[in-house]
Amino acid sequence: MKRMATALLIAMASLVVGVRWLAQAYPALSPTLGYVKAFAEAAMVGGLADWFAVTALFRRPLGLPIPHTAIIPQNKDRIGDALAAFLRDNFLTPAVVARRMYGLDMAGAAGRFLANPTGGGNGRLRDGASRLLADILEALDDHRLGTMAKAALGDRLRRLEGAPLLGQLLAAAMREGRHVPLLDGLINRASLVIAANEDVIRDMVHDRAGRLLRWTGLDENVANAVISGLNKLAADMADDPGHPLRQKADDLLAELAHDLQHDAALQARINDLKAEIIANPAMQSWIDGLWQQGRAALLKAARDPDRAMAGRMGETLRQLGETVQSDARLRDTINRFARRAAVGAAASYGDGIVRLVSDTIRSWDVQKVTDRIEAAVGRDLQYIRLNGTLVGGLVGLALHAVDMGF
Repeated sequence: MKRMATALLIAMASLVVGVRWLAQAYPALSPTLGYVKAFAEAAMVGGLADWFAVTALFRRPLGLPIPHTAIIPQNKDRIGDALAAFLRDNFLTPAVVARRMYGLDMAGAAGRFLANPTGGGNGRLRDGASRLLADILEALDDHRLGTMAKAALGDRLRRLEGAPLLGQLLAAAMREGRHVPLLDGLINRASLVIAANEDVIRDMVHDRAGRLLRWTGLDENVANAVISGLNKLAADMADDPGHPLRQKADDLLAELAHDLQHDAALQARINDLKAEIIANPAMQSWIDGLWQQGRAALLKAARDPDRAMAGRMGETLRQLGETVQSDARLRDTINRFARRAAVGAAASYGDGIVRLVSDTIRSWDVQKVTDRIEAAVGRDLQYIRLNGTLVGGLVGLALHAVDMGF
């Protein structure tokens, strides 16, 4: 476009020279050539004027220090400040953000995307978001980020009041009878322990029996009786849900659940034990492995969103999307939260974003700013030159026609 505009200007200048030569060589053609000459001269003047105007926006014409030229390079900082102010006044004030967000159904859009992430042309959006997440995870310092994540997890575990939580879980399990299978398992395990340690029981009875019992062999009878009694006790407890010992176990568990929730001394011992467990190198190694597994899983899901969406997580997200679409109250709540978050972000970070835009433009090289703006405006600048050349020629032709009496 620059070459076309310049070529037209050169053509008009050449036409002026050619018409002047023809008028001198063929005086009879002067009346007719006068119209051509008027058009060419006015077109050349219009083209030169618009070339000067367009060039003066971005640089000094012919490198001459003409006042009020190179307007954009001379006012780069002011342009940056004006652009930043435009962003602040039209996009980043809380009132503007609230007004623009009010009519947006963010929850509905999110619900539709979750319910059908591959439909409606959203596949590219999902893939782009996945690639962005993967790039961010890979770009972050794994050691530093892992240290921060592990420290946060460890701090959260330390601040967690484990004893009351365990007490509440135990009390809830007992109310619903979920501790019964545990007791049954312990009783069955006790039977197995007795069977596996009969020799140990016999040796204990033999060592504690008197010399007379050992000489008469009655210690063996005592050992058999003890083993039989233990086996019968275990069998009775397994068969009878109302067995006194089972009731005693229930009472002990209920007491433990109460103490876990209300006994400060027991809670302190539980917290000390928890702190020792967290500080144990084996626990720290487990937390480190947990972080690495979580990071690897996120990267895997980000690199292959189709596989991630095909599993249980994908089904859960789809159900969530359908729920958001069908539940008007939930959708309104999410939209209200999104509006508040956007307004809060504008209030908290709007000035920072404005300063970032202004400071970034200030830091740019003058030539870089000039080239970017000129490239952004592009062809229209050269159309100004083309139009100026043609319009100038037409105006000159009209004025010559008026002078000739038309």
